[in-house]
Parts: sequence; structure tokens; C-alpha cells
Amino acid sequence: MKQLLYLKDEQLKEFIEKIFIGYRETFADAKKVLDEHDIGIAHQKVLHLLSLYKGITISDLLRKLKVTKQSLNRVLNDLIRIDAIIFEKDIKDTRLKHVFLTKKGEKIFDEIFSIQKKRIYKAFTNSTSTEVLNFKNILKRIINE
Repeated sequence: MKQLLYLKDEQLKEFIEKIFIGYRETFADAKKVLDEHDIGIAHQKVLHLLSLYKGITISDLLRKLKVTKQSLNRVLNDLIRIDAIIFEKDIKDTRLKHVFLTKKGEKIFDEIFSIQKKRIYKAFTNSTSTEVLNFKNILKRIINE
């Protein structure tokens, strides 16, 4: 591994703070929409993943979120209560359940995404293409992708 001698602990601490603040602000943008539906950030994470992975199984959702079954069940039950998701059994293996957004779930996600998209889009359009590509590559390395 390359030694990054030019990055001192204080600079790394500041970078970690920027990641935290960026995360906080991006998710705070959607708070009004979440509050309207009496849900929170955990629900938003599930909605986001369901928008990307239509029909994802519960076990795959658990792996992606890295949460306990109990935590996920609470969130899923809340999303069922507000008619944001539905389950469909797998045709070949009925033990598997696939999760989908309902029309209402898609609408909630779209409201949240349009708000968050503004912040991210503004940041990207005020950056050079090199900065955007470098940022994406660094994020991939941070999440071990």
C-alpha cells in the first residue's frame, strides 16, 4: 500500500467530518417528506435500495443494509402500514420473498430523490469532470467496492 505521507491525521479527521456532514445534510434535505409519512432515515434507506433493486429478496436487503432481521422487520412493517411496499413470493422457491415499491412507495421515493438530487447535482455541476471521477473512485475505495 502506498504511504500517503502528505495526509496527516488532522487532515483525515477533517475529511471524515466532511463525509459525515455531507451524509447528514443530504439525508436532512428529505426530512420534511419523511416526517409527512411518519418515517425516518432507516425507511429512506430501504426505499432507496428498493428503487435500485426491484424485487430484491429480504436476505439480500439484509446483506446490503447490514442490519438485524429485527431492525429490518420494524422498518418493513412501517412501510407496509403506509402502503409503500408489497411482497411477492418467488415462483420457484416460495420460501423467498421479493420486495417491491408500490405506486405510493415510488411516489415517496421520488419526492425524496428529487430533493436530494438537487444538492448532489449542484455539487457535481460545480465540479470538473476530473473531480467528479476522482470523487467517485475514492468513494468506491472507501466502501471497498
